Formats: sequence, C-alpha cells, structure tokens
Amino acid sequence: MTENDKHTKVEQYVGEIKGGLKPAMKITIIGAISSRPKSFSVTLLSDPMDISKDVGLLFAVNFSDKSITRNARTAGKWGREEKNIPYFPFTAGDTFKMELLCEHQQMRVLIDGRQFCDFTHRIQTLSMITSLHISGDVILTKVA
Repeated sequence: MTENDKHTKVEQYVGEIKGGLKPAMKITIIGAISSRPKSFSVTLLSDPMDISKDVGLLFAVNFSDKSITRNARTAGKWGREEKNIPYFPFTAGDTFKMELLCEHQQMRVLIDGRQFCDFTHRIQTLSMITSLHISGDVILTKVA
C-alpha cells in the first residue's frame, strides 16, 4: 500500500460496548482524517448486524458542506436531525480525538478536549446500545 492509498482508505470499525451503554461511560476515538475526505460517521447502535434496529446516536460528518448531523432511530423511525454546530472541528490530514461521554440525560461530545455538542438521549434503555460503528474517511489509531 502506498502512502497515498493509505490516506484515501475508507475505515470500517465495529466494536462491542460490553454490558451496553450506561451513564459515566466514556468512549474515546483517536485517529486522523484522510487527505481528501468526503465523510465519516460514528454510530452507537443496538445491533451491528441489523441496520434497521435502534440507533442511539448517529454522528455524521460531511466535509463538502462542513456539516455535522446528529440523529437517533427508535422503533424503526429516524427522529429530528440536529445540525447546529459551534464550529467545524475536522481538517483533512489532521489528527483528532473524539470523546463520547454518556451522561444520564445526554451524550456529551468532545473534540480534541473541547466540548462540541450535547445530544439528548432518545432511547430510554441505554443498555440496549451495545455496538459502536465507525466508517468513512478516517484512519483510526485507537478506540477505547
């Protein structure tokens, strides 16, 4: 694989959240944005094998319009998209650290140590969220 190939690679990661999501839990994602990114997403979901199942948080980053959309799906239906962002925190080729902090009422998202946004839980039974899925134009170095 050449250096150029490495930076256009689409990452695909699926990991288990042992025991399901719960308050005080933190998920840390460290990686780099590809050199010519289009998009990437981080999804907390109930079943990685069945994409029609509940999604606790979809965090979708789009580089073409510098947008970040957050949403959740319950009982097969997507809710209202949240698109307000204080700034666009990602740059092609740069490294990043994303932290998802599960609180009682919301997910708090930090990017490079700065609070970025909060997403109010729409799924009442957090422990149903058992998987983390990351895909798109990122090169992951650590997921914990």
